[in-house]
Amino acid sequence: MPDALPPEFQAIIAAPFGKLGVRCSEAAVTGIDFLSLDALLQAPASPLAERCVEQLVRWFVDPDVRFDFPLKPHGTAHQNKVWRAMLAIPRGQVRTYGDLAAEIGSAPRAVGQACGSNPLPIVIPCHRVVGKAGLGGFMHRADDGALNIKSWLLQHEQR
Repeated sequence: MPDALPPEFQAIIAAPFGKLGVRCSEAAVTGIDFLSLDALLQAPASPLAERCVEQLVRWFVDPDVRFDFPLKPHGTAHQNKVWRAMLAIPRGQVRTYGDLAAEIGSAPRAVGQACGSNPLPIVIPCHRVVGKAGLGGFMHRADDGALNIKSWLLQHEQR
């Protein structure tokens, strides 16, 4: 049975910086999307979505919460390599794109592209990867909205 990404969200929740949409297959969480403030809240549509939402809500209070639901990010071999490396960055710490690139034998720009394509932000902590001269980008963007979310996530984890 294929593990297809459904077109709709299985939950939409409020976050301290906006709204998040949760995507799940029957077997795994496949995506977390940053949504506009006017997105309508949606109760979890499955036990897995409910588990994901519960853990995200607890994480917003306590950044030491460990996510233990199954993940299935869809990406290239290189993207998956970058995402695995991001999972190894401890809470409250950051790495530069260059540091992560050297660690996995890649290039900083390729690491940045993989970070921006991360389908499971927060859970796979792409916000912990920064530019050598500052925050860098977030979600393939460098506007105030995206960087404010990245700043919030990093400050939350410093608690």
